[in-house]
Amino acid sequence: MRLPKLPPRKVTAIPLSAEDGAIAHMAASILLDYPTTTRRARFGAVAESVTLLPHPLRTAFEEFLTAAGEMGQQELEVHFTATFDLKRKCCPYLSYYAAGDTRRRGMALVRFIEAYHAAGWEVAADELPDYLPMVLEFSALSDSPIAQELLAAHRDGIEVLRSALETIESPYAHVVEAVSLSLPAIDEETRQRYLNLVNEGPPTETVGMTFLGNLKPFSPSGIASEELRV
Repeated sequence: MRLPKLPPRKVTAIPLSAEDGAIAHMAASILLDYPTTTRRARFGAVAESVTLLPHPLRTAFEEFLTAAGEMGQQELEVHFTATFDLKRKCCPYLSYYAAGDTRRRGMALVRFIEAYHAAGWEVAADELPDYLPMVLEFSALSDSPIAQELLAAHRDGIEVLRSALETIESPYAHVVEAVSLSLPAIDEETRQRYLNLVNEGPPTETVGMTFLGNLKPFSPSGIASEELRV
């Protein structure tokens, strides 16, 4: 007999200053990226930077850093790959949750690029623009409200990722929990979308699908640009 699925655990958003929000998003950007030896060498600086964040947010980061600290380099790399590359609901690319492996994903990626351009940023060619660590880095470094719009438009995908990581008991769940804590509370419509995604997974067909996330089209602003992920 199959037991009914329990609803995903709720997290309560924490009001943050702009400075604390930037610290949290930069920390999450570093920790959620592939843990090369160079990037892992920055974990100590991340641990120091989060010490003054509000308690639940700081605790979430510290839980991950403690767990990661108990893993060897190869073990952490293998866990990262097995988690984010091989599990559909643990995809670190935000538009995947709305568009899945469909032709509409291309348009969703264009929307991301337009958003970066509108804020005066260029995307490095070696990464897709909807990569969550990149979006978080953009949020941490940019004063543009567009960064928050990117995250808000794909909040349901972030919640699906958090729920999936908690289900498999990955330490990375703590980092995504920190991201959720740093964002505004979700509305009921967004909550229903992410509950549906938790149960059904990302789309696999384009037929009848029109939802690409809530991200509106952006026009390049023409102002001086700065490149992400240098």
